[in-house]
Amino acid sequence: MTDRLRVRWPDPTPFAGREGRPIRILAVSDEPDPSLDSPATREGLGRIDLVVGAGDLDPTYLGFVSDAFHAPLRYVRGNHDVGAAWTASERSQLPEPMRDGTVVSEAGLRLIGFSGSPKYNERNLQVSSLGMWVKVIGAWLGASRARPVIVVTHAPPRDVNDDHDHAHRGFAAFRWFVDRIDPPLWLHGHTALVRRGIDDRIATHAGTTFYNCTGSTLIELLSPDSPAEAHVE
Repeated sequence: MTDRLRVRWPDPTPFAGREGRPIRILAVSDEPDPSLDSPATREGLGRIDLVVGAGDLDPTYLGFVSDAFHAPLRYVRGNHDVGAAWTASERSQLPEPMRDGTVVSEAGLRLIGFSGSPKYNERNLQVSSLGMWVKVIGAWLGASRARPVIVVTHAPPRDVNDDHDHAHRGFAAFRWFVDRIDPPLWLHGHTALVRRGIDDRIATHAGTTFYNCTGSTLIELLSPDSPAEAHVE
């Protein structure tokens, strides 16, 4: 089942020429959504402007979703996105993942991403606390100049939609980052909803909506003057 989220976007620029239509993003992470296998379901979702991946999904699945909706794909890698499925030949049909801390443009929007999870053992795609601080501080100036941006990460910020166990806690560096660039929307995965409950997928802080997009979520960005209300379903 595809969840739905509406967020008001503060910059009118991406909406020029859209005649009031929202920018529609399909965000996916961690768990494939079997409902997307159905052509009828995909038709019911309608036109998608951008597919965003927040990690821990097989590259063939990411390619399928992007191709099925005829939409560009931007994604980060999760801590489990390693091994045979992620060799150059297997992901040759995908664009490169977003480089950590580098602002990219797609569908009239600016995005910045960070792959991996906090380090909890010596396996998979994990980043030490110090390593993420280095990445975040290095990205700060560029992200500040590009505001507003959508932030896409695999792991959440510390104490925002994260879990208390060592493997699923968030990055403290992300808390510092959000207070300096004020992103309207922060998408992540990593923390399973089965442990937290479906109502715990969203949090807000100082104008930022943090959203756990495990599974699939249709996100509609509303123009600043849109009469529609932001909400989650």
